[in-house]
Amino acid sequence: MIHLLQANISTSAPSSYLPIGLQIAFAAGLVALLMVLTHLLGPRRKTSDKLQNFTSGIESHGDARQPMAIKYFLTAILFVLFDVEVIFFYPYAVNFKELGWAGFGAVLMFVGFFLCGFIYIIKKGALKWED
Repeated sequence: MIHLLQANISTSAPSSYLPIGLQIAFAAGLVALLMVLTHLLGPRRKTSDKLQNFTSGIESHGDARQPMAIKYFLTAILFVLFDVEVIFFYPYAVNFKELGWAGFGAVLMFVGFFLCGFIYIIKKGALKWED
């Protein structure tokens, strides 16, 4: 078995996927085994206290469907948007020597677009909370 994993097999052969197949089979088997074991060994006491919703010790009151200010959602969406844009700096940080001045120009252009979007958001008043 180890000989098959260490052999120099071409990457187009189906047997080159053997390590991935073994890993997937092992992971699926482990998940199935753990689910069966927890089902068999776990407690089965269902009391009225356990069937109630957990509220962190705070008494619930009011309707959960009440309207909420859009500013919270807008701030969250903008955070995700700019956070994902920052992820695109990672490939440049890893390969900045190989990319040279052309890569540096591309990153400057990306930052320019990034700043244009940020200035647009500020001009539109999306981050103003005084209303």
